[in-house]
Amino acid sequence: MWWNRRQAPETRLTDGDFNAALDDHLSIVISLFSEPKTEFTPMAGDRKFAEDEALVGGFGRFRGEAICVVGQEKGATTDSRIKHNFGMARPEGYRKAVRLMEMADRFGIPVLSIVDSAGAYPGIGAEERGVAEAIARSTDTCLSLGVANVAIITGEGMSGGAIAITTANKVLMFEHAIYSVISPEAASSILWRDGTKAQEVANGMKITAQDMLRFGVIDQILKEPSGGAHRDSTAMISATGDAIAEAFNDLRNLDADGIRRHRRQKFLDIGRKLG
Repeated sequence: MWWNRRQAPETRLTDGDFNAALDDHLSIVISLFSEPKTEFTPMAGDRKFAEDEALVGGFGRFRGEAICVVGQEKGATTDSRIKHNFGMARPEGYRKAVRLMEMADRFGIPVLSIVDSAGAYPGIGAEERGVAEAIARSTDTCLSLGVANVAIITGEGMSGGAIAITTANKVLMFEHAIYSVISPEAASSILWRDGTKAQEVANGMKITAQDMLRFGVIDQILKEPSGGAHRDSTAMISATGDAIAEAFNDLRNLDADGIRRHRRQKFLDIGRKLG
C-alpha cells in the first residue's frame, strides 16, 4: 500500500503494509446513531431515479437536538460493501443529499455530513445520468444553506465525490484521514500513466489532516487511538460526538445570513491564504 497511517510527525507519507485510512471496520455513519437514546429515521431515494445506498441520509436527534445527516457508507463486510458500492455514490445519491439538505434548510435543521469515499462512482450509467451535474448541485446546495452544516472526514475524502458534501461551515478530520481533489493513484495515472507512483505523488499533493489544517482547509483534527480509529471505536465515536456537538454549538448564535457569511468567508480565506 502507498500510505501508512502510522506516519512520521512531519506528515510525510511513508510506504508500509498498514493502510488504516482505507479500513472500514469503523462505520461512523451507523455507529453515531445506533445508541438506544438516539433517534434516526433514514430516508431513501432522490425522487427522480432510484435509491443509492452508498450515501446514507435521514433525520434524527443528536444529543437531544434535531439534525439532518448525510454520509458516505462503505460497509464493513463483503456483502455490505457490495450493497453500499464501497461508498462510491452515483448521481442519485447526491440528488438524495440535495433533497435532504433542502428539506433541512426549510425546517431550520442543521446538517451533518460524514465523509469517507474514494470518489463518486465512475461508471457509464453514472455519467449518462449526469454525475458531474449532481456533484456540482450538491456543492452549491451546501454553500447556500441557511442552517449550520458541519462535515467530518473519517477516512478517505477523495475528489468531487467528497467535496460535494464537505463544503461546510466547519470541517473536522480524523488524524490519519486524507483529503484531496484527486486520489494519488489517479494523479499518478494522469501524470505518468503509471498508477504505481502513487506514493511519490501523495507526498507532493499534501493530503494529510496536518496539511489540511495548515492550509486552513479544515478547522480541527480529531486525534485517533494508536493504530487507527477502529482500534478503539467506542472511544473514537464518543470523541467524535463531542467534537461535532462543539462545532454546532459554536454556530448556534448565527442567523441564516450570518451562517452563509461565515461559510463564504471560510472559503474565501482558504483562497487568500493559499494564493
